[in-house]
Amino acid sequence: MDDVQTDKKEAALLQKSRAMTSTKSQTGPTSSVWFRLALAACLLYLLPWDKLLHTLPDSLPALYKSLLAIRTPEPRALSSSGLTDLVQWDEYSLFVKGQRIFLWSGEFHTFRLPVPSLWPDILEKMKAAGLNAVSIYIDWALVHPSPDALDFDGFRALQPFFDACMAAGLWLVIRPGPYINAEVNAGGIPGWVTSEVAGHLRSNDTDFEDAWVPYMRRVIELSRGAQITEGGPIIAWQIENEYTADPNVGVPGKAEYMARLEEFVRAEGIVVPLTFNDASRDAQFAPGKKGEVDIYGIDSYPQSFDCSNPGVWKEVDTSYYSYHRRTNPRQPFYIPEFQGGAFDPWGPNAPGYDKCRTLTGPEFESVFYLQLWASNVKLINLYMLYGGTSWGSLPFPGVYTSYDYGSPILENRSLGSKYTELKREGLFLRSTPEFAKTDVKGNSTDGTGVVTVDNEKVFVTALVNPDSGAGFYIARQTNSSSLDNVTFKMTVPTSEGALSIPHATPPISLSGRQSKVIVTDYAFGSDRMLYSTASVLFAGIIDGRNVLFLHGDVMHSHEILATLSSNGHSALSASHEELVTLSHQQHNGRTLISIMHGVKGFVTLWESDKQLVLYADSDTAGTFWAPVLSSSSNDFGAFWSIGTNDTVIVGGPYLVREASLVENGDHLALRGDLQDDAFLTVIGPRDVKTISWNGQPVEPLSSAKQSTGIFVGRLQTTKALRAFTPPKLTKWKFKDGLPEIASQYDDSKWVTADHESTNLPYKPLFGAPPVLYGCDYGFCEGSVLWRGHFKGSADTTGVNLTINGGEAFAASVWINDRFVKTTYGNSTNNLNIIAETNELYEFPKGAVKMDEDNVITVLQDNQGLDETDDWDADTSKSPRGIRGALLIGGEFSSWKVQGKLGGYTQFADKDRGVVNEGGTFGERAGWHLPSFDVSQWKSRDLSKGLPTSGAGVGVFVTKFQLDTPRGVDLHMSFVFDDGVGDTGVPYRAYLYVNGWMMGKRVANLGPQAKFPVHEGILDYHGDNTVAVVLWAMEASAAVRPTLQIVVDGRYDSGMAAVAVHNPGWSTRPEAL
Repeated sequence: MDDVQTDKKEAALLQKSRAMTSTKSQTGPTSSVWFRLALAACLLYLLPWDKLLHTLPDSLPALYKSLLAIRTPEPRALSSSGLTDLVQWDEYSLFVKGQRIFLWSGEFHTFRLPVPSLWPDILEKMKAAGLNAVSIYIDWALVHPSPDALDFDGFRALQPFFDACMAAGLWLVIRPGPYINAEVNAGGIPGWVTSEVAGHLRSNDTDFEDAWVPYMRRVIELSRGAQITEGGPIIAWQIENEYTADPNVGVPGKAEYMARLEEFVRAEGIVVPLTFNDASRDAQFAPGKKGEVDIYGIDSYPQSFDCSNPGVWKEVDTSYYSYHRRTNPRQPFYIPEFQGGAFDPWGPNAPGYDKCRTLTGPEFESVFYLQLWASNVKLINLYMLYGGTSWGSLPFPGVYTSYDYGSPILENRSLGSKYTELKREGLFLRSTPEFAKTDVKGNSTDGTGVVTVDNEKVFVTALVNPDSGAGFYIARQTNSSSLDNVTFKMTVPTSEGALSIPHATPPISLSGRQSKVIVTDYAFGSDRMLYSTASVLFAGIIDGRNVLFLHGDVMHSHEILATLSSNGHSALSASHEELVTLSHQQHNGRTLISIMHGVKGFVTLWESDKQLVLYADSDTAGTFWAPVLSSSSNDFGAFWSIGTNDTVIVGGPYLVREASLVENGDHLALRGDLQDDAFLTVIGPRDVKTISWNGQPVEPLSSAKQSTGIFVGRLQTTKALRAFTPPKLTKWKFKDGLPEIASQYDDSKWVTADHESTNLPYKPLFGAPPVLYGCDYGFCEGSVLWRGHFKGSADTTGVNLTINGGEAFAASVWINDRFVKTTYGNSTNNLNIIAETNELYEFPKGAVKMDEDNVITVLQDNQGLDETDDWDADTSKSPRGIRGALLIGGEFSSWKVQGKLGGYTQFADKDRGVVNEGGTFGERAGWHLPSFDVSQWKSRDLSKGLPTSGAGVGVFVTKFQLDTPRGVDLHMSFVFDDGVGDTGVPYRAYLYVNGWMMGKRVANLGPQAKFPVHEGILDYHGDNTVAVVLWAMEASAAVRPTLQIVVDGRYDSGMAAVAVHNPGWSTRPEAL
């Protein structure tokens, strides 16, 4: 207890004792007795019991020690933003609409799934996993493509997402930056800002503020009405991201910039708490600091981002709790980003996302997420819950198109190997409101004696709810990366005194990288069990019955001590009777339930009119769901504990999206997905007479042993589920995509590159002006072409070029129509990074035309702008282009530049946005768009490559129809070269599907060869167009790519219909 709190408590108690004395003095002779009693009470209360308890003699009654240990501290007034009391907090956790909650959230970027009607699919999967919140970034660059344009239409819209959050019952933490990082181009800062703003980025420089104010004002205008105060889901607003006030890089005004952002957001009408995410864990903008926010948080990625050796772990971080106590002890402990996966870099050695999913898999979730719980973190956001796709020019140079992130929900929207453990943890948190308020009482090695274990290889942290005394003992291996199997017993305080558990079964087990929560005095409904070494999946009230659903590893033994209701019975199968025993009248009338190792499947341990106690092995438990029964009586009817406390338990299906009681409670309607046939188990109201699945009735199995309130039926997949076969991509049409190297090509309408200065801090390295940076001429995203003119002579033998394109870039150079060579950036799993090359390009003999105009053509792949590096935001002012151009034996007379048609101010495709198209001729002409007529093009299969068999660019287009089965959610991908990431063949390909650039294939680097494309981009019931812009980068290489469509997953689905919005080609200005 800190000094301030102690002083307040002493003053309050003194005032209370005086009041008691004053009152009782009127009663006569007993006043002195009352005074002495009051004074004694005050002195006893103020003693440092937390310390004294550890020195009390063993002879002191255990019950008394336990009661002292859980004494309730004096309540402290809740904190708030001062503008609303609908979101408040104390030192433990958040209060939303007066209810204390554990914020269990996942990150989802809508812009990485540019199909708004699929957003509910992701949110329903998050809610089904037990999450109660979602966090989103808004990418400034996408919605503010040029100084005079703000566009929140289509997939950039916010309101559809707000609506989907309300329907799903998920609170929303909105994170609009202006800087977001997120592995996106320039960390979300628009390209035009990096070029046109002369001042420092992410500072209080006037021109940077002038840039972000219109964006932030518009975001607020669109979001203000979605705050909880207006009936919306937004409960918090993050200011900036991962920044520091330290002017260590010579950039002043950082703290002032943060303060200005906060001031602006408040002035524009945001009333929910303001938060911050500190990546440096250096108390940036924490309480007492300039620019401080309402709730300070840190991010943490304990396994870092190299997935190459997924079996090699770093140890858990044990410093979280002490850091929080030092930094912001009067605020709840908030981690706005905790590792939910990892991004994967370019290169042949890049491991791929499956290994990232293994590195941060179920074992990681068990050990590292529960370490956060043990550190008393009560606001957690997992980054990412669904990663999605960095389509077009979204990504920064360090990552490729896929942003799967090794997340629990895969890029193609399937549920991955991590999802089930996440769900088990999420349902426990949802079922355990007492866990939202706990004190860390000590651990098994700190000498406090609050918990002891008999095996030094096991480490246990004790957390206790100070109001109820419920205990939560989080156990892991002392060496958290150990693969050993260990067992232990532990002694813990309970309301019945100190107990050594387990009592009768074999010791508690930990199998390698595993954590467990052992509970004491645990509430389920209106009942409490004294302890359980089995894990809790669900606890609550269903149809007036107190329901407890436990689970555990099949090879472990488990023990529960609980008071079971009278007039009940167990319902054990013959196979379970030998492994499960219930010993009644144990320890003050309780029942000791022993579950030996080997118990598999679903077990009804006890059932009566008042109680239902269930158990399953953890794998079986992972097939169960607890969908919320939404209430229609209020706007927040889908939000657990706020608008409803009603639920059912459903076992068997691949996914349960929704449950609702209709027909006056007689019918339970379930909506969800099936991957295979499944038995359906439902624990729900006993008055339910019928059940349906996706609108179809489900009949109970007559052969199943029916317990009261437990329904068993069978769900079967449709015949249509297996019927679909993806089409083969044939009948390709071809046209040359690099007319710019032809002698007759006219670039007079291109932009003249004639700037003599730049706002970028990275100046040209050599050669006379002009500055040759693409963004300075409006071409910040995608590929860019440069044409340098000069008069040829016998002395002109080559050119020295320094080309900057970012990590893993490439650029090809021609002199007139003759290929010279390609220069390559590099990345090998983020090692040997080459973002800029300096090379001499010697002209082939006879390539230079004497005394005539000659042209050097440079085709450059711009990999995006860098993120903030070492807290210097100006690193995002990346000099993409030509940093040095020196003609050997001559001088350039002029330079021309061309990127996407219209640049960032007049780009043609307003629907798909500024990041979609690049600068090659076919892209500028719109050849990749649906309805563009390619009937007069030559027929040529993609697998034959370019007809010249040399370096160049060609556009291949094919069209096909789809008519997939209705009610089936198909997950499809486009696969190059049979899925081989690094073929060594020097080519790049831009994959367009119905006009959307859904993949950049770099065959000589890899690792990505497979590109998921969703329904909504693909038209599952109509015409589809696929275009491949193929860039062959060497004269002698055999570039023969293959491309096919594969089905990654198929599900009979209750998902809502998906809308398609793929605008076709319309007349464009001549492709300059």
